[in-house]
Amino acid sequence: MAKNSDKSLVIVESPAKAKTLSKFLGSSFTILPSYGHIVDLPEKNMGVDIEDNFKPTYVVLKEKQKILSEIKKQAKDKQKIYLATDPDREGEAIGWHIKNKLLEEKTGRAKAKNKKAATSKKAGDDKQFLRVEFHEITKSAVEDAFKHPRDIDVNLIEAQQGRRILDRIVGYLLSPLLWRKIARGLSAGRVQSVALRLVVEREREIIAFKAQEYWDIEAEFKKADTSFTAKLERIEDKKAEIKNKEEAEGLVEAIKSEVFTVEDIKETEKKRNPLPPFITSTLQQEAFNKLGFNANKTMSLAQALYEGIDFPDGPLGLITYMRTDSPKAADSAINEVRGFINKEFGKDYLPQAPNYYKPKKSAQEAHEAIRPTSVLRKPKDIELFLDNDLFRLYELIWKRFAASQMKPAVYLQTSIDIKGGQFIFRASASRMLFAGCSVLYITDDENGQSKVLPDLIKGEKLDLVNLTPAQHFTKAPPRFSDASLVRALEEDGIGRPSTYAPTLQTLVYRDYARRISGYFHPTELGMKVIDLLVAYFANIVNVEFTAKIEESLDEVEEGKINYAEILKDFYTPFKADLDFAQANIKKEVIYTDEVCSLCGKPMVIKWGRAGKFLSCSAFPECRFAKSITTGIKCPQDNCSGELIERRGRRGRFFYGCSNYPKCTFTSNKLPANLKQ
Repeated sequence: MAKNSDKSLVIVESPAKAKTLSKFLGSSFTILPSYGHIVDLPEKNMGVDIEDNFKPTYVVLKEKQKILSEIKKQAKDKQKIYLATDPDREGEAIGWHIKNKLLEEKTGRAKAKNKKAATSKKAGDDKQFLRVEFHEITKSAVEDAFKHPRDIDVNLIEAQQGRRILDRIVGYLLSPLLWRKIARGLSAGRVQSVALRLVVEREREIIAFKAQEYWDIEAEFKKADTSFTAKLERIEDKKAEIKNKEEAEGLVEAIKSEVFTVEDIKETEKKRNPLPPFITSTLQQEAFNKLGFNANKTMSLAQALYEGIDFPDGPLGLITYMRTDSPKAADSAINEVRGFINKEFGKDYLPQAPNYYKPKKSAQEAHEAIRPTSVLRKPKDIELFLDNDLFRLYELIWKRFAASQMKPAVYLQTSIDIKGGQFIFRASASRMLFAGCSVLYITDDENGQSKVLPDLIKGEKLDLVNLTPAQHFTKAPPRFSDASLVRALEEDGIGRPSTYAPTLQTLVYRDYARRISGYFHPTELGMKVIDLLVAYFANIVNVEFTAKIEESLDEVEEGKINYAEILKDFYTPFKADLDFAQANIKKEVIYTDEVCSLCGKPMVIKWGRAGKFLSCSAFPECRFAKSITTGIKCPQDNCSGELIERRGRRGRFFYGCSNYPKCTFTSNKLPANLKQ
């Protein structure tokens, strides 16, 4: 058994990751979790010296004092300390801060000794801090990482500090203005505010939208015993545009008298190329679209799959690191999946050369796509060891990666034009010729069943069986879902893989928007916050400006510029906007018809953590306040109360009785069939 002094110390973020690593590293290593960041900017002050080149002041988080003490205790007699935190900016920063705290400990001990003792070197007195990076928690990946440690990446630290300091400046200086204008406890964030603006502007588009009526006409044609449908496409070589019922009925009467023949038949082979392996944004989008998971749930499940799942022979990481913007896969993984495809599906499904996918310009090339750590670990073979949601997400990731190295699916698309006088009807169908990648991964546009068309010959006559006019209305643009909002942020260059899920979660946590049936609805509070930011801080909620900042921060990571340069360029106009707002912003007061039951002064609407409420306008002299009811009576027998929207400890909203605690009625929704 190895002595404690012979062991090495390994620092990771989570207990689950520590448990999985212990399986591979053995008794020569002591593994401790940091439970995320141990050091950060202080809570009670900004912690950034703007005058001194935006120098940050870091403190040990109060809840992490004991954790740091344990790390220091274990590090005392260890010569090698491995920083095995996650392979991204945040992971680099966590390891860097821990290293600095341990070096402070060593320096402090040295100063306590006399000069001779402090300058002398004893065997094992100098600790080695070794950064290890792996993108999957498997035996081979972990062992290889520990054989090839590196130094802390200074550029990654600079990039993380730049983002953290910029976000602190924005949040710390803007939040008090929101408190003055709207309500205490509100916050504004750099990425969060742009996301909220997208949600609010979409809602206003929906409110302003006016539906337009239009009609189409579908014809049923028959050849022998086979019938099929076609839609009116053109009238006298112009696109058929039918505005109302009268036009539709007039056209139906005119069409009935025509004789129809097949005018044109077009058959085209189309390929549907395989999709690239998942990156963070596409995983969140597909998990919502196919599984109904919000972004936060998706990332929580993905983290569990990455850090390790318990199997009979110990925990094992099932997927690669889940925060990435690169669709690249390791050569070893590509070779493995190509062998799997050849064995399971045959050479007809295997491309002659591997499929490679080009990352976008800002992608971190060192990262891999999200893929299974071994494609040989088929979902059905490990289903017993996963709960249902973990299994469904793993299956989605597995299928997407395996399909990414297959040949394209091939379809025969048929389009038939049927002419009768001045009217052209069109029927279309699609038939699969070769399944290719769709044998494993079906896209949304492949889910529908294509109709079957009979064999037709150009020029042959067809019997018109029936005509069906149908009324439609144009639809307002849809509200954002987790999938579409993440896609919009990514397309606009807002945020990065690690920020999508927490950004969306913050909108809900702050009650700036609510998820209703999976779609974001901005609250009245969210709209007020955006209106204020647009009026006084146009750059903060400007998509192009925020995207440019993101690009500049990426350049810090590449070592091209220093983060202080970005902060200087940002802060000067921001400070001007801030000064103007502080001089001109005024508290909005919304008076109601109600009067205070204690002092008779008018009641005003205010916002708190649980939403809107009524407060006496004489506050703080008079502190009377009460909830705003829905106007709907409590359904409990013999109860005179009304239902109030309340917010639970976990941020969820529900309805409760105004007579609580005498009446304990609660409901997640307003009871049906109740009127105000």
